[in-house]
Amino acid sequence: MCSEGIIERYVNFYTDFAFKKLFGTEINKDLLVSFLNALLSGKEVIEDITYLNTEHLGSQEYDRRAVFDVYCKNEKGEYFLVEMQKGEQQFFKDRSIFYSTFAIREQVPRGVWDYELKGIYTIGILNFCIFPDEYDFYHEVKLVELATKEVFYDKLTFIYLEMPKFTKAETELETLFDKWLYAIRNLASLMNRPPALQEKVFTHLFEAAEIAKFDRKERCEYEESLKNYRDWFSVMKTAETKGHAKGLAEGRAEGRAEGMEIGFAQGEASGVEKGERQKAIAVARALKQQHIAVSVIAQSTGLPEEEIECL
Repeated sequence: MCSEGIIERYVNFYTDFAFKKLFGTEINKDLLVSFLNALLSGKEVIEDITYLNTEHLGSQEYDRRAVFDVYCKNEKGEYFLVEMQKGEQQFFKDRSIFYSTFAIREQVPRGVWDYELKGIYTIGILNFCIFPDEYDFYHEVKLVELATKEVFYDKLTFIYLEMPKFTKAETELETLFDKWLYAIRNLASLMNRPPALQEKVFTHLFEAAEIAKFDRKERCEYEESLKNYRDWFSVMKTAETKGHAKGLAEGRAEGRAEGMEIGFAQGEASGVEKGERQKAIAVARALKQQHIAVSVIAQSTGLPEEEIECL
């Protein structure tokens, strides 16, 4: 039974349901095309996309399975993997590289092949920061030759958007890309379509995102997705607070035991590391209580599956 307890007018873009409904369905694919063109700032002009199977198995039974949020290719045959990532994972960068390999392997034809590949874009919309010391929220990563800083291979591109760093107000929006990021970040808190977002594509966005227009099945699915998002957010914040506090406390205690300033610094650093581990364990325990798969918990926390099984 649905709780009928949603008071927002529009969906929370960070939920799995909303992201896949707005960016991952055929009926709304013009939204994804507009977003990708705005993201690429004229470097590529995408006229159409074809959605691909979002679940892929490796060539052998023991290969790890990969499930993408949105996986598509354009009319030029270039591949796009788009993910909405709510929280940081220990091996997030490894995961990005791993996922990109599926788009590479999928291009291998039967028979004779000269190894030519189409471009691949892996795009992460992140609700956390992976470059904490940098001010910019947009990061484009390519293979480069270190000595010359020149791009070695331009067909493999990783783009990361650190949404917490995007803080523009409506009056500061200049480009279509600005407007898309503003909509993604603020959609759930809006009660009306902002005057700055008058492009036709945003008419479609706000119509597709309006909760009152969902049928009962969609509303129930969204409520469940929203509950999972809120539960996950609560677990992460609680674990982060407890882990940080415990790490600092242990660090200070060890530092005082050393009796010297250098000992204090080293002890606190060690304590913070322990605190991070305690945070990972707390998150794993909470997720396990929610019957989340052990393999998913291991990916999210960086803990070995054997250790998670024992919690």
